[in-house]
Amino acid sequence: MTAGAVGSPPLSPFAVFRNRSFAWMWSGQLVSTIGSALTSLAASIYVYRMTGSAASVGLMLMATAAPSLVVGLIAGVFVDRFDRRRIMIVADLIRAVLVFSIPFLVPLNIVWLYVIVALSSAVGQFFDPAHESVLPEVASEQELAAANSLMAISSFGATAIGFAASGLIAAADIRWAFYLDALTFLSSGVCITMLRIKPLAVEEGASVRMVLRNVQTGVRYLVDTAILRSLFLVSVPVLVAFGLSNALLLPFALRALGANEFQYGIQEGMTSLGFVAGSLLMAGLFDRMREGPWMAISYAGMGLMGIFYAMSTSVPVAIVILTISGFLNAPSSIGRRLVLQRNTPREMRGRVSSAFFVSRDVLFIVGMGAAGLADLINVRVMYLVSALMVLGGGFWALFLPGLRQQAAEWRRGLGLLRSAPAAPGLGVGRPATPADFDALAGLLPSLATLSAKERASLVGRGCVFQAPAGTAIVKHGETGDAVYFILAGRVVAGVATPEGGYRSLSTMSAGDFFGEIAALTGARRTADVVVEDPEGSTVLQVPAEVLRGLMGSPVLSRLFLSKMTERLSRTSITDLPRFVGYDQQALKELRVEAAQENASYGESPQQ
Repeated sequence: MTAGAVGSPPLSPFAVFRNRSFAWMWSGQLVSTIGSALTSLAASIYVYRMTGSAASVGLMLMATAAPSLVVGLIAGVFVDRFDRRRIMIVADLIRAVLVFSIPFLVPLNIVWLYVIVALSSAVGQFFDPAHESVLPEVASEQELAAANSLMAISSFGATAIGFAASGLIAAADIRWAFYLDALTFLSSGVCITMLRIKPLAVEEGASVRMVLRNVQTGVRYLVDTAILRSLFLVSVPVLVAFGLSNALLLPFALRALGANEFQYGIQEGMTSLGFVAGSLLMAGLFDRMREGPWMAISYAGMGLMGIFYAMSTSVPVAIVILTISGFLNAPSSIGRRLVLQRNTPREMRGRVSSAFFVSRDVLFIVGMGAAGLADLINVRVMYLVSALMVLGGGFWALFLPGLRQQAAEWRRGLGLLRSAPAAPGLGVGRPATPADFDALAGLLPSLATLSAKERASLVGRGCVFQAPAGTAIVKHGETGDAVYFILAGRVVAGVATPEGGYRSLSTMSAGDFFGEIAALTGARRTADVVVEDPEGSTVLQVPAEVLRGLMGSPVLSRLFLSKMTERLSRTSITDLPRFVGYDQQALKELRVEAAQENASYGESPQQ
């Protein structure tokens, strides 16, 4: 969680556009989304014209989700091991060719539409996790909520233009929808070439054994992380319902409402406009609460709107209801992305994102398959069922670990930080054991690359502490002589503002580490870190000299330098005046190294 500064002006949600990489990324997604919406709606209309069956529309939509079952998890491994920018560019070029071929192949046989849609979706399995993984590297932690809100507009809100245009194109020559989509993929690829991000450096080759092991690691991390596990569980009924309702929208509009295809396109477009309005509002408001409460409000609201929609008989009323539903969709969409980005380390984002994309598509398939029942059961009843499932997901989010955190907990975290100077420190610890190292290596896979000697050094000099809630593990201004790894529980890190308030920098949980800057440079601590978990936290303390020895490992060196660069770039915005009196030469060397790394990829050290 990142809170705004208390007592200081909040950062404008549009300030992230000053970052050129984000601006290009946003623009490319905007153009590509318009084209994809054209194809999505045009394909649905095409199939329904030829078959008149809701089951056929559901089958076409299932073709977009089915490829994730084959390549989804594997794609995540490759995203974590190769240049993510190149992956996105190649994916866009391939999809441009595939979509362009639809008007030439489908007249030969309708099966070609299913095949091309499936192939395009398979390529998208590489693009989507790469795109999700890159965003936290393009936007700083302070900008991340706003960046996701604005990106949500480009990735979904632009469908309003695409849906409305597809309705008009369908009335003229539906082939132009596919030609325009191919052009938008090319435009997106050009925008992505302008991104300047640091590629991942990987030591191990991409063998079958490595791929399977990395898939297992990503899935295990998802299962073992409470908030990610809760996000998955609450997504089960919601995503099934989304798959069902999406497949039912066209039959519902034509059968129950008596709308035409153009009115159906307007209905979808207004849903997207509602989402745009909601996303713009969330850009400035989202960090006032945690992700869980926003998701609960969003799902409950959409569920209620779905119930009203299922009972509607007027096209204008139905359009208003779906516009409100689109507005309420924004908080949950942004919340899901933030939970993944803020609770997954950089080196695992591709695998964890892919695991969620796979589960999403599987659940979509289940819902889309169920849409075929609308040929036997009244379509209003089927849509009502989907609405009740979303409503239930909203209530469930209030009780799941990690998602059930309320604004009161956020305020409690700030209260703990304010009292940190007078809070008790760590008590007496116990010597670390090989079992402690194994537990940490399971949370931080990079440690598995250590040699037996390095492991022995870490275990032999490490100390494990069981810290109750309210314990100040490190305090602002102290001399740093150790780094800390979180084995269990949750801590909050923050720094005092000159105005006397407090700004929360981040919440960290099992697998995270902190204190590496002070340990490696000899500088004083730049923030307070306090145990937030009511059940306490377990931390492994590693002396600075041991950490310096471990920096000889290329994998660990990149891991720590990457995290240090991220934290230095974040603190440089508001905290640099408080570095006066610290080891300036050490901090200068770190900033120079960070600037050199960024410059080698065409970025300034601070956007």
